[in-house]
Amino acid sequence: MIATLGSLRCSSNQKMELTMSLSMYEAAFPPVIRTLGSLSAILDKAAAHCEARKIDPSVLMHYRLAPDMFALPRQFQIASDQAKGMAARLSGIDVPSYPDTESTIEELKGRLAKTIEFVKSVPQSNIEGSESRDIVLKLGDTEMTFTGRDYVFGFVLPNFYFHAATAYDLLRHAGVELGKRDFLGAV
Repeated sequence: MIATLGSLRCSSNQKMELTMSLSMYEAAFPPVIRTLGSLSAILDKAAAHCEARKIDPSVLMHYRLAPDMFALPRQFQIASDQAKGMAARLSGIDVPSYPDTESTIEELKGRLAKTIEFVKSVPQSNIEGSESRDIVLKLGDTEMTFTGRDYVFGFVLPNFYFHAATAYDLLRHAGVELGKRDFLGAV
């Protein structure tokens, strides 16, 4: 005997089985938008930290965890690039080009706001069926081909969260009072 409650299925002598469908849009876009918003709020805390301690905010722009790592602005830029690239490529439109010239907290906040606006502007209907769409990336002389699903879950999200977490870590290491809730944002 099988009982079905929405997407919860149970049968006698079997474990409960939960099935659900989740679109590419639902799986990737809201969490990316939320994290971009969290990064902006983290920058607000960084600005307040600098003001309260009479620190020149430009000092933060040179922070890095190791000599061979990108500095703080590049972490935000790459997170932004991953988000806008995902939205554009999955919807089949050109990826907007943003020059990587941000060197202040306000400029980084502006880039994040522009990225959020772009990602939100992509209609959910444009993402339907993108899980099997071919996505071709050119990274220097290397060309990589993914399905939409592999692109999002194997490339974009790991890279996006790596750079978002690194930006958080750099500011936390610089003494900005941040916690896990600041990174997670409003859930």
